[in-house]
Amino acid sequence: MIASMGIQITPAGITDLHQVLADHPRYWGGRDLRPLHLSTLVHEFPETCLVARAPDGIRGYLLGFVTPAGTGYVHLVAVRDDARSTGLGRRLHAAFAEAARRQGARRLRAVTSPANTGSVAFHRRLGFDAVHIDDYDGPVPHVPMCHP
Repeated sequence: MIASMGIQITPAGITDLHQVLADHPRYWGGRDLRPLHLSTLVHEFPETCLVARAPDGIRGYLLGFVTPAGTGYVHLVAVRDDARSTGLGRRLHAAFAEAARRQGARRLRAVTSPANTGSVAFHRRLGFDAVHIDDYDGPVPHVPMCHP
């Protein structure tokens, strides 16, 4: 558990996932990414699915897991609209990296679309390298980002 500024980063539970989905627009605006919020991840990878909890609710979250080959994979990360530009996304990534390394991860990976320039820029600031790969997840190009 990581705490500062009245925010605690802790493992997520199913109730947390339901709360995030109920407030989905606060995290994702007009983009509907609810189908990507897999409860299986929270059930099966509780140490690497994290929420940033404050007295007024969940300010951010990260859903991730560690692959058998030792890659810590960030499936989704989001910060609530009123908590952006506070460093919370960076803190969530740091907490995930720590949890993933405890489980044997030797590298980190996140994937986004080339059109999501904010995500690409954010991950580059964290030290990720971006590589464009066609047909990574179907016909739409994606940008896997790797951090050694």
